[in-house]
Amino acid sequence: MAVSFLANEVSDLCIGKPAVRSLPLSAASGDLAAALRRVARSGAAACVAVTGPARTVVGRVGLADVLCFLCTDPEALARPAAVFSKPVSALLPKDGAGEVRRVDPRSSILEALDAILSGAQVLAVPLRAGGRRKQLGGGGGGASGAGDFCWLTQEDLVRYFLNSIGLFYHVAARSVSSLGLVRTDFLSVRPGEAALSAVPLIRRAVATETAVAVVTEDGHLVGEISPALLAACDETAAAAIATLSAADLMAYVDYFGSPPEHILRAVKAGLKDKGLDAMLALIEDETLSSFSSLSSASSSSDEEAGRAQLRRPSSGSYGRRSAEEPVVCSPASSLVAVMVQALAHRVSYVWVLDEDNDCRLAGIVTFADVLRVFREQLL
Repeated sequence: MAVSFLANEVSDLCIGKPAVRSLPLSAASGDLAAALRRVARSGAAACVAVTGPARTVVGRVGLADVLCFLCTDPEALARPAAVFSKPVSALLPKDGAGEVRRVDPRSSILEALDAILSGAQVLAVPLRAGGRRKQLGGGGGGASGAGDFCWLTQEDLVRYFLNSIGLFYHVAARSVSSLGLVRTDFLSVRPGEAALSAVPLIRRAVATETAVAVVTEDGHLVGEISPALLAACDETAAAAIATLSAADLMAYVDYFGSPPEHILRAVKAGLKDKGLDAMLALIEDETLSSFSSLSSASSSSDEEAGRAQLRRPSSGSYGRRSAEEPVVCSPASSLVAVMVQALAHRVSYVWVLDEDNDCRLAGIVTFADVLRVFREQLL
């Protein structure tokens, strides 16, 4: 193996990364929701770090965690305003899933890889103003503040290996099936199942950097419920999870901000039936706000009006937009092809459809397993 490849440090993968937004354990959950909205508007990964004493990183939380908390806490949907006064610590997983591990910027790539493969979901790397290349600044390109750090993810490591794929030519062209990368123990629900029943699976998807497949009884993939798509919503999506089927939740998330009218009616009816008046009022306030913004946009110009119009469901399965279709490959797809495909779509997994079995869902290839292949080559 090339000496230069093995000699790289973790800091080399962090050049140009911004400092992570963080909140202390004692911060209110409402502050977290506001911080997540600010992070999402900035175009950064929609996760906020949670820090303990001396700014030690104890976890990270995204909107999917907030939504799961709202849907599992007995009083959350009934009194959403009261829930957001609870501390952020209440949202952290109690089973240790989704571990965040701190690594030194001078650590080797192998050490970072081993940390990920031993159970860490993401690595927290302290930012330093000097560093070997003197390019590790905070979010604005200047010197980083004391205690600032950035995330190092599975995606970062996979991209690093892809950039040196020529060193791994003996496995790069092999199929994911021959490498044993097609997992059959994926998370899944039926389209007609209550979305609320999928909340434990969504929690596991957050911890494993994957998604929940929505699969018909005959094994066909019709969509997915992913933490990344949920991150494009806001807290009111909890009402959709609590009242809709898995299939209707997919459509709600895809069209968040202007959901199909029949789905919005179903959410409101479900909330009314459950006596969740506070959440219903919140949904109606959001609907009125969206309608006002659409009305104001429609008067500006024909072009702007076209963008503001309610997006009609496509002819695809369950009325989903084609742009939101899951990323798929076949068992015969090469390792390098799957890596390129996943990185291009900014996902850390690819669903595998068996072309010899009427394109039924055969499994999933995850970044964690891809990284394990490369680690074996470095032994």
